[in-house]
Amino acid sequence: MKQTEMNCFPVQELQVTYKQKFKPSDRPKITCSNDSFRVLLSVWNLETIGFIESFKILLLNRAHRVIGVYEVSSGGICGTVADPRVIFAVAIKSCATSIILAHNHPSGNLTPSEADLQLTSKIRQGGMLLDIMVLDHLILSENGYYSFADEGLI
Repeated sequence: MKQTEMNCFPVQELQVTYKQKFKPSDRPKITCSNDSFRVLLSVWNLETIGFIESFKILLLNRAHRVIGVYEVSSGGICGTVADPRVIFAVAIKSCATSIILAHNHPSGNLTPSEADLQLTSKIRQGGMLLDIMVLDHLILSENGYYSFADEGLI
């Protein structure tokens, strides 16, 4: 094969960029589950919180300041898909050192399901491999929240 033929593979070169819109000192600092709840509620669609289940992540820097909130998925009345690969792709691209998982239960029942417990464990294990700490998992409703960390489950 000639040298010119070897250099003609149809492969894209990827480039990753990161643009900050706010100074880190201007971002909310997360010190407890209530801080997380307040930030999440400020960006949650309150018109659908009791109707459609959504899964979001809070992305945090090393000082536990919020880099941003990302909606991983929005599903149906009884569930939504939270793909760990999507969660960690976003966390890595945003340079997050820790994340907080969050989803709502349209029923208003804040008790975690077995699927919630298993997913949290799976994402925590993945985070350990990547040095991205999963600090909490909140289940939200119109009336309040449940914190896995506050209940000793993380």
